[in-house]
Formats: sequence, C-alpha cells, structure tokens
Amino acid sequence: MSKSVLNSPHFHDETAAYAFVESKLWPHGPVCYHCKSGNRVGKMGGKSTRIGLYKCYTCRKPFTVKLGTIFEASHVEMKLWLQAIHLICSSKKGISSNQLHRTLGVTLKTAWFMSHRIREAMRSGSFAPMGGAGSVVEADETFIGTKEGMKKARGGYHHKRAVVSLVQRGGKARTFHVDRAVVSDVVPIVKENIARETVLMTDESGLYIRVGKLFADHRSVQHGIGEYVRGDAHTNTVEGYFSIFKRGFKGIYQHCAEKHLHRYLAEFDFRYNNRIRLGVDDLARTSNAVKGFVGKRLTYRTARGVQAASA
Repeated sequence: MSKSVLNSPHFHDETAAYAFVESKLWPHGPVCYHCKSGNRVGKMGGKSTRIGLYKCYTCRKPFTVKLGTIFEASHVEMKLWLQAIHLICSSKKGISSNQLHRTLGVTLKTAWFMSHRIREAMRSGSFAPMGGAGSVVEADETFIGTKEGMKKARGGYHHKRAVVSLVQRGGKARTFHVDRAVVSDVVPIVKENIARETVLMTDESGLYIRVGKLFADHRSVQHGIGEYVRGDAHTNTVEGYFSIFKRGFKGIYQHCAEKHLHRYLAEFDFRYNNRIRLGVDDLARTSNAVKGFVGKRLTYRTARGVQAASA
C-alpha cells in the first residue's frame, strides 16, 4: 500500500475505521436507520462492546452505520473494507480478487464478494445530461472479449459484449453495455445522456449520422482512411479511455461473465470521473466511494446468480 495509507489510522484501527465511515455517511451526526431520527441517539451502553453501536431513544432500536450499506451483514472488519476500497479506487487498471485475497488476508470467496459489492456501489443511479453549450462529448463503441467470442457480420462485430462510451472532454465518462452495436441500442443512449447544446464527436460510423443532427454540431473523423485528427475533430479522448479499461480487462480481470460486465464498467467510470486531473487524489477517491455506499447493498446470492467473473 502507499505511504499515505500507512499514515491513515482508519485503515488500521477498527474504531478509527468506523469513525471515518460515520463522518462520511453521517456528516451531521448519527441518524437512526430505522426511524430516520437523529434527535435522541446515543452510544449503546451496558454490557455491549460492539464498536459503532448506537441506540435510538425515539424508536428504541439499536443500529450501526453499516445498516443499509454495502457493509451490512458483513463479518469483515471495517478497516479491511476500507483497505479494499482504497486498493480498488487507487489501482488504475483494477485489482483482481486473487490480489485482494493475498493482500487483505481474507478468503478468495470473501475477496470476490467484497470487490463486487464495491463495484455495485460505484454505479450511479441517475444522470443529468452531459455536455452543454461550449462542451464537446465524444462517443464511440468497442468490444470486450476475445476474437473467438466475436462473429463477423454485416455492419461489424455482433456479440454480447458491445460497449458504448460517452466521454466529455475535460470531464467525465459514462459507459454502457449493450446487446449489439446497432442504431436501436446506441442512439437512445446518446439521446438520453447528452445535452442538445453539445458538440458531438464521433468516427465515421453510420450509427451517429441521424442522431448527430439533434446536437449543436456533429463532427467526425474517418478512421477508415487513416484520418484521426482534423482540427479539433477527433475521438482520441474516448479512445484513450477505452485503452485503460481494455488493459484492465485483458491484464487484470482477463474474463468476466456478461451479467457482471456493468459493474466492471462502473468501476472504470468511477475512477475516471474521480481522477487526479479533476482534483481527486487516491484518498479523496476512496472517501467519495464511501459516500455513495448507502442503499446499494448486494447480497452474495444475488452476485452468484450468474456465472462469476474469474479472479
């Protein structure tokens, strides 16, 4: 781990770990999970030795900061959770379950489940449109998987791991797994996620010809004839983003089941959207991740409902 982690008590002391999470999820003090009251709440007294246990004297029920979050019902120490979150947040191309298992000293099964819980919590529920007046959003599609998993068909590669990315220059990215890279799957994503005042940048793909007319301007470059930049027209930003998660999938994760793909894409989006260039360092990225963990619990049964990703 980095030196900054070694100097942070919440990564090594359980009481400090709870205090850190509480400061992010309860910035104005403890709030009862059951009745949502924060007026008559106090530390649990008596014989209880549980760290972070509170009692609400309005509904008279006990609670901790873990309830309603990815930490709920987990027997893993909070400090190990924070270490795992930091490792995933600070590893540009991701970190495998095997590596988490070795680093944290938990079982491989636990490491796998922790990583999926964290990825699930990194997903954003709703979005305001990207771009706006004076902004440029680049759109492109790519494919994740081996050549053996692709079928060459009219109009491109048709297989179930097509990915569409929208990247705002100097801003954030949104990535979507679609059934196929065809107009009916791609165009609704572009319409719903990009403000009409935006300049849309794409390659020469026919997917964007009609939808491009809805925006302030639509510029494209012709990769097929070796044109990659024409003035300020290019898709280098989204191509650079693709290169990051493709290296992660190929070198770190190697393979993932299709129904887990959206979580992996959310992980790469989260790191990109909380990157150094936007003023977010590794510790701040970890802090931002913790703030988004409320109401995003993923049970082990749900996570294992489809074939698991390889470690």
